[in-house]
Amino acid sequence: MNSKGKSEAVAYIRTSSAADVGTDKDSDKRQRAAITGFAKRARFVLVGEFTDAAVSGTDPIETRKGFAALLDKIEGNGVRTVIVEDASRFARDLITQELGILALINRGVRVLTANGDDLTDSSDPSRVMMRQIAGAFHQYEKARLVAKLRAARERKRKASKGKKVEGRKSWAEINPDMVKEAKRLHRDGVSLRAIAAELDRLGHRNECGAIFSASSVASMVD
Repeated sequence: MNSKGKSEAVAYIRTSSAADVGTDKDSDKRQRAAITGFAKRARFVLVGEFTDAAVSGTDPIETRKGFAALLDKIEGNGVRTVIVEDASRFARDLITQELGILALINRGVRVLTANGDDLTDSSDPSRVMMRQIAGAFHQYEKARLVAKLRAARERKRKASKGKKVEGRKSWAEINPDMVKEAKRLHRDGVSLRAIAAELDRLGHRNECGAIFSASSVASMVD
């Protein structure tokens, strides 16, 4: 609440195509007027406006720069109300809409429309169900992406005939001379622990600055 007894809120505006953007177009002006009118009637003072221009209503909520900036504002200054013209301006696709609303609910934020609807109302069983479905769908998509990336890495590994294609560099890449020496000692029948001691004497240690373990030496000479 500010000194005049009004609650603070931010506006979120989305225009769905490049044709809606520009001084000769009124999509953003219409939304802004509706939001400002409601804020005045409901005794909110607008302390910020966030816009995603030429963004489809089905575009994933996490790809929207304006929405990301809105979250930053909320996390930074404690504003807990977002006002939109209507639910379709927030997102046209229902799953996308509910994922975005869920992100705000998790931050203790209300999303109100210019006609007074509370999109974050948890008393509506159908909305609660949709949020649960949306959350499950989001988890499914995340798991699916992880599986696809793993399969792609496996294909690359096979195509490279077993060569390393990802992750942290091996010691053979970082210090080939050290590995060459370790392999020479191994061929001469020196034990893994003795090799580690010899590498230490030569000034070769692991990333923590400690002497190599026997298992680390084994991976070098394998």
